[in-house]
Amino acid sequence: MGSTQETTPASQDALAQAFVAFSVESGVLRLGEFKTKAGRLSPYFFNAGLFDDGAKLVRLAQFYAQRILASGIEFDMVFGPAYKGIPLGAAVAMELARLGKNVGFAYNRKEVKDHGEGGSLVGAPLKGRVLIVDDVMSAGTAARESIALIKAAGAQPHAVAIALDRQEMATELQADGTLKDVPYSAVQYVREQVGLAVCAIASLDDLLDYLSSQPAQPALADNHARVLAYRARYGVSLVSP
Repeated sequence: MGSTQETTPASQDALAQAFVAFSVESGVLRLGEFKTKAGRLSPYFFNAGLFDDGAKLVRLAQFYAQRILASGIEFDMVFGPAYKGIPLGAAVAMELARLGKNVGFAYNRKEVKDHGEGGSLVGAPLKGRVLIVDDVMSAGTAARESIALIKAAGAQPHAVAIALDRQEMATELQADGTLKDVPYSAVQYVREQVGLAVCAIASLDDLLDYLSSQPAQPALADNHARVLAYRARYGVSLVSP
């Protein structure tokens, strides 16, 4: 299924380019052939779980915090959805505090405790405008679950910060159990239909910029055409639906 995306100039965002380079060098952003949950064969794969030591987490939190503060998004606390969002949210909250913005941090468990403090929420009480921190947004399912938890606690789900915006069509589960491509991404859905602000450290456009700027590394440069072809097939229009 082709896309109706518009051609946009290369972003050349310095923070995004540094993040993509960091992700590739850390083995978190891999090039090759990978099957996505939607059944697509993607020429790249981003696994934030591979930011797996202290130094990488510190650097990752710096990228998140810089992007969040530069976005101008106002928020009163940070929420990390189980499971990958828990260490991400904690690291980001610490880096934000180091930069002078100290806010509460909370996360959820998938298993509800029936002893101790009980419930599924841990950390600071959810209140005010909540910033959800996660790795990527594929279908928006995790964001919807977080939104429901935050609203149930009486707080306001206000924005989402992610590492990478894949800028590709989301899928919807049909009545017959099959998945159908839809002409908008999960990020666009959360922005336009749910009404939350979304900021991403980098996007697929930034990955393409990075690949095209690596002529001295043929293995990387050769992947540019493959990623570009994938975007042509599954990419979304940058114009809101």
